[in-house]
Amino acid sequence: MEVVVAEFGVSLGKKSERVQIRRNGTVIEEHPLFQVSHIIIGSNGVAISSDLVRECALSGIPISFLSGSGKPLARLSSPEMVGSVETRRQQMMAFLDERGVQFALAIARAKIANQAVILKYFGKSRKTSHPELYLRLREAVRRIERTAAELDLLPLTLNDSAEAELKVDDLRLQILSVEGRAGRIYWEAMREILPPELGFTGREHQGAQDLTNSLLNYGYGILYQQVWGAVVLAGLDPFAGFLHVDRPGKPSLVLDLVEEFRQMVVDRTVFGLLTKGVTYKQTSEGRLADEARCEFARRILDRLDTPVRYEGKREKLRAVIQRQARHLACFFRRERDYAGFVSTW
Repeated sequence: MEVVVAEFGVSLGKKSERVQIRRNGTVIEEHPLFQVSHIIIGSNGVAISSDLVRECALSGIPISFLSGSGKPLARLSSPEMVGSVETRRQQMMAFLDERGVQFALAIARAKIANQAVILKYFGKSRKTSHPELYLRLREAVRRIERTAAELDLLPLTLNDSAEAELKVDDLRLQILSVEGRAGRIYWEAMREILPPELGFTGREHQGAQDLTNSLLNYGYGILYQQVWGAVVLAGLDPFAGFLHVDRPGKPSLVLDLVEEFRQMVVDRTVFGLLTKGVTYKQTSEGRLADEARCEFARRILDRLDTPVRYEGKREKLRAVIQRQARHLACFFRRERDYAGFVSTW
């Protein structure tokens, strides 16, 4: 289980073999350590004891920190939770050969395909009740699919020579251009799904104050931590990405792999809740209130426990994330191909 703490002024500590959460000295939650897989701290003003940090490190329990808006701040984990040196060497080498291009294209294709899947999912229940909206969503799907087809037209070699392969740096801007145009179509269509009184005019990142973007940003923050853990467990370097450029402190590979899970984990949850009339309290600055962050985090974690069709079986989404990270490690070691995760609707 994952322990989520998003309330100012509480403290976490270790009592015997249990995690205790206290408010004003009174225990409000208690969980056996052997049942805890992850601790997520999503608020300022939360204290955590060194004894608990030490026990989590020894037990392989990561501790993640998010800002009030859901931005990933830090992740504590045991230094023993790393993979082989060979995996990381091959990951670095892939940046300079065809593997980097293949991975970046796989991520972009999966992200755009999942955007189309989400629009189909929300459109199917509106075919009878809102036929005009249904037709607009279907048209958006067709436009997204036409845009995605442009990825297949990108050159993979220089001067038609198989020995002069392009690197990911050579194609990044073209891939991001296709991804960006598909994204604009997607968010314009998603805006039509929501009641106008929610004031959702489009996707905003930092500083967003409307409820929809606040939920999306916080949900993505939780998803980042899930993917980060999967990347580390697979023996990969979270800071050496391909589609996202490298910057100090930026977990570029995590951001790459997140792209194929945003829609199924976060977008579907947020828009599903809002279209059903569920609402959450916000602060005067537009951030989710403490109790809202806790409740919404539970919704995202529940979604991660939802089984989906994957490789011919039913797997929980959190297991799919881990499997995809392991497949990626094998891909870098040239042990298998890599295909992005695309859900059904």
